[in-house]
This record gives sequence, C-alpha cells and structure tokens, in this order.
Amino acid sequence: MADNTDKNVKAPVLDVQDLGIDFGGLTAVNDLNMQVYDGEIVGLIGPNGAGKTTVFNLLTKVYKPTRGKIYFDGKDTAGKSVVDINKAGIARTFQNIRLFGNLTVLDNVKTGFHNVIPYSPITAILRLPKYFNSEKEINEKAMDLLKIMELDKYADYKASNLPYGAQRRLEIARALATNPKLLLLDEPAAGMNPQETAELMDMIRFVRDHFKIAVLLIEHDMKLVMGICERITVLNYGMMLAQGTPEEIQSNPEVIKAYLGD
Repeated sequence: MADNTDKNVKAPVLDVQDLGIDFGGLTAVNDLNMQVYDGEIVGLIGPNGAGKTTVFNLLTKVYKPTRGKIYFDGKDTAGKSVVDINKAGIARTFQNIRLFGNLTVLDNVKTGFHNVIPYSPITAILRLPKYFNSEKEINEKAMDLLKIMELDKYADYKASNLPYGAQRRLEIARALATNPKLLLLDEPAAGMNPQETAELMDMIRFVRDHFKIAVLLIEHDMKLVMGICERITVLNYGMMLAQGTPEEIQSNPEVIKAYLGD
C-alpha cells in the first residue's frame, strides 16, 4: 500500500476545486472538491447517472467546466486541450473498450507512444536512419509493456480477437504507453467474472507500484472498490455525497441510503 502519511506537506497530483458543469438547464456536476496524491488508488463511485464519467471527461478536457478549477501537477489546466492533458500526464481508459480492432495488439500499444515520437513527418517519409532507430525503440518499449501485462504472446493477434479480459488489459497497456502520472480507469471490471476481477485488482496495484503513478477509478463492483481503494469519493446527482476511507464509506448512512443499500 502506498505511504501517504506526508500528504499534509505534499501537493496533490490532482486537485479539483468547486468543479461544475451545466448542460443547458441541467447541472451534471456541481461543487466537486477532490484530491488525488502520488501513489494513491482512489475510487469515484455513485449510482448510474451520478456524473462519474462526466468528471473524467472534465479532467481530460473532453468537456469544458462551467465553473471551478482543475490543477494537475500543480498547474491550472484551464485552456488545455485533450492532447495537452495527455502530454501533461493524464491517461484514461473507457467504460466501453476503445481499441483499434483491426490492428495487432502490438500496434495498439505503439499508438500510445504518439506523444513521444522523436522524429518529424519528413523524417518518416524519407525513411531516414532516425526513423528506423526510433521505431525500433518504440517497438521494444511496447513489447516490454505487453510482457508486464502478460499480453506478449498475443502481440501479433488482432486486438478484436483477444478475450474480453485481455482487451481490458490491452487498453490499460496502451494508456501506460503515454507515460502518465495519473491513470483514470472507467469501470475496468465491467463484464468481468469474479476471477478476472480478482486478477484485475492485483494488476492495478502492480501498475501503481511498478510505474509509480496514481490511479483514479470509477467502478460499480463494490468488492473491487472496497478492496483496492485507499480513499473513495461518492457522487449522487452530480454532487459529492461523501469522502473517506472504504470503512468510512461503508458505514456512512447517507451513502447506504443513496447507493450501497441496507
């Protein structure tokens, strides 16, 4: 488990302040305050329609907030694009897997290195030595990621031919290729059986420790959330209902009433 005993003297890697967004007359998220520190695994939970994925879209600049501030690595992200945010160090996966199904597993991971390609389009067109050297290096790094995620034996498979659980791992591998400081996982256990979910829990811990990153995850599987997260934020109707440790969340009467059930 990550050591967060000195959080009081360290700035959070992600600091969300009074965040909100309106769509027409509908308030989807309002007055959200949330922090994620280096090395933490933090959960974001709530009923369907609570605004969880909207928060991810705000963090990654798919949506522009109506109000509030998002600071990442100490810097205000206002005015940044999706690409800017990814280059800064936020990567995400999606509730519905978004792989390039007709590309190989290896090529899917290689697409994640697009932010760090060290050669120009002209270099690629002319097939200069720098292009081949860089492509070799990217290929090796991609294979290293596949080995870490236990996907190297599938490197030449089409991504669409992978088993469901392996597709989930591939999407995480591609996100890791962007060299993030914060990994956002949107329902990573969706569609998994209990054994796959248990393996996913171990993998998320390993990814956090091996890559020394923070993880913020949305998840409906309460066994996974309570078993892996150090802190949890609960949303309900776009507003923060509670924050705390898994034990505090499980015993919070408002959370029980709104979400967990008796």
